[in-house]
Amino acid sequence: MLQWPLRQWQLFCLALSFFSRIPVPKSTPYSPQLLNQSSRYLSLVGLLLGALQALVLAATTHLLPFSIAVLLTLMAGLVLTGAFHEDGLADTADGLGGGFTFERKLEIMKDSRVGTYGVVTLLSVFLVKWQSLLALETQAIWALVLVAGLSRATAVSLTFVLPYQQLDALSKTKPIATSLQKRALLWIWLFVLPLLYFFPLSLTLSLVVTLILCFALLFFYYRSQLQGYTGDLLGAAQQVTELSLYLVWLIWWRMQ
Repeated sequence: MLQWPLRQWQLFCLALSFFSRIPVPKSTPYSPQLLNQSSRYLSLVGLLLGALQALVLAATTHLLPFSIAVLLTLMAGLVLTGAFHEDGLADTADGLGGGFTFERKLEIMKDSRVGTYGVVTLLSVFLVKWQSLLALETQAIWALVLVAGLSRATAVSLTFVLPYQQLDALSKTKPIATSLQKRALLWIWLFVLPLLYFFPLSLTLSLVVTLILCFALLFFYYRSQLQGYTGDLLGAAQQVTELSLYLVWLIWWRMQ
């Protein structure tokens, strides 16, 4: 009877080790197949990372000016994830912004160097997130947790509707960028959607509509650019969705 819970715990630890810098037991088994299965826990990992950022914000708010507390919170997020998704955003901006052919876009995205498009995109997104959380005031703590889960669920859901694209099989993101079982989609959203019940209905509807729009726009854009997705595009999708949710939450907050 204990085999199934143990297997799920191992998959969660595997997802945590891949999508963050949080240490996990060394006995955690690994294989490309297990890593692929562990993606069902990406939204749960997101909630955990968001909760840790919220704790940083709560702890520093009483010691420092709120603007600095928010900045430190965002920096803590970068440390916790190793800028995993931000790296994908920068590579995506460089590849899709500087490449004119399918092969050239993928080649640029595999380059470890960051170009002008990547730098400008990273700075812009980081600054807007900082200012959005700053303007959200007391709502920022709740936004950090919920948005971290919702944005990751949206990003990984793209793998169910788009084929994987890459020049070769050497990408570090290859193991997670493969088709998942349909039932895994239920797992991914089961961890985050019930949390919306605890928020005002108007905010919940606004966030759900934003998720649908982000998913649809990213789907059509990625299909038009690469006829599919890569690990970098998933990282960019998470960042774009996260930023969009913060902005919509801020609009709702200012209208109250």
